[in-house]
Amino acid sequence: MKARMKKFGSLLSAAILGSLITVGSFQYLEIGNQGKLTIEHIDGTPSRGTRYPAGNGGELANLNFTSAAKKVTPAVVNIRSTMSQPRGNTSYRNLPDPFRDFFGDEFNRRFFNPNQDGQNFQPQIGTGSGVIINSQGYIVTNNHVIDKADDLEVTLNDNRSYKAKVIGTDPTTDLALIKIDETGLPTLPFVNSDEVQIGEWVMAVGNPFNLTSTVTAGIVSAKGRSINILQDRYAIESFIQTDAAINPGNSGGALVDLNGGLVGINTAIASTTGSYSGYGFAVPSNMVSKVVEDLLKYGTVQRGLLGITIRSVTSSLAKEKDLNLATGVYVDSVSENSGARIAGILPGDVIIEVDGNTVQTSPELMELVARKRPGDVVNLKINRNGKERKMDVLLKNREGTTAVVSKENLNILTTLGAEFVTIDKKIATQLNIKGGVQVKEIFAGKLAQNTEVRKGFIITKINETEVTNVEQFKDLLESGKGGILIEGIYPDSNGKYYYALGL
Repeated sequence: MKARMKKFGSLLSAAILGSLITVGSFQYLEIGNQGKLTIEHIDGTPSRGTRYPAGNGGELANLNFTSAAKKVTPAVVNIRSTMSQPRGNTSYRNLPDPFRDFFGDEFNRRFFNPNQDGQNFQPQIGTGSGVIINSQGYIVTNNHVIDKADDLEVTLNDNRSYKAKVIGTDPTTDLALIKIDETGLPTLPFVNSDEVQIGEWVMAVGNPFNLTSTVTAGIVSAKGRSINILQDRYAIESFIQTDAAINPGNSGGALVDLNGGLVGINTAIASTTGSYSGYGFAVPSNMVSKVVEDLLKYGTVQRGLLGITIRSVTSSLAKEKDLNLATGVYVDSVSENSGARIAGILPGDVIIEVDGNTVQTSPELMELVARKRPGDVVNLKINRNGKERKMDVLLKNREGTTAVVSKENLNILTTLGAEFVTIDKKIATQLNIKGGVQVKEIFAGKLAQNTEVRKGFIITKINETEVTNVEQFKDLLESGKGGILIEGIYPDSNGKYYYALGL
């Protein structure tokens, strides 16, 4: 697992995957010529909770986890990622002749073909875990395990090693799907994570500190947790919390029930030291299932949006807004032309159910809606001034339509991972520029990954062409080939800054 720590305030990414039982299967259509791809799901859980096995004489024997461990460990892999890390600063404030360099071979070699110059780059190696979900070599892991990797090597439980390719990623849930060229592999099927109960026994299987096939046990200690670790603008955090011990290297591994079924993918731990301190967090298997299906069918995750800003109801909020309930999801604002606005949702409404499922917090609502796609309809029960009513809401995509978005047709601004605004003429005059586009917010994306652009940066030129508004900026990016050179200024700093960005 790559070193990625924050305090809890410091949260360290780690990965877990959930439980396994063998009832039923779903089929997903893979892009390419492989036809239909089968991934097992559990349609009904044969038993709930933990049962103590009976001995030969009918007496209760001691509880153990050996049966589940034997099922699960062959399907959990070790992932080694290698990426080229620049030794120096890749953003340049004072290029002697940036445009000559940009259009010359030397610039392309230095910025867009870094592997050709071993002097400027050094390998950085990270490790994590993954879970085989299909016998044809499809593996689920965390996005942060494989992010920016130039090379991925997967080692199976029996020590066989393979090079892997990335099928798709979803930074909004910190999930990724990769594939190795092998068949007949052991797999883990998905359980219904909605049915997982607090207090239920679970096991974490992964490769902490490169200790392969490590198994730890604990219970589900909470559900629907948000820990604010994902930086994507549309991040979905509704983690399963567990006290099964996980550490660096567990990222992307399995959290399973005692039947060996997949409950979730371990993603983070709450820690002030970077190592296990009592709590780990896993992406629920129902969310994993939806992400995998979208990546296989469309190449990118389809996210249906209500078009509202929300927050969880608390006792203080209930008092402030004079609400007659203490739980639910409070609607702060409703976007123009959104499905919620058209359906009649108003600021001040409190959402208490989604498709018949009670929601008490924002993460719970976000998870349920995130399983839907643009064009789907969700039924919301709201509380408005003490009276309950139901409303059907048509979900839309980020562009405000109900169309399914292909990977090739993703908005370039979304890919960059930032919010841009056109600066007004008054500000332009004060800064002595003709105009520009300001970076208002930065999220996970190419801009954050590949440059050192900071919030507030004003873009004035792209490849020598002046930029005056967001639409022109977008057009220049979409017409760019291979790479671009961004020129601009910071309002609180003198001089021009240049950033090279590969597209």
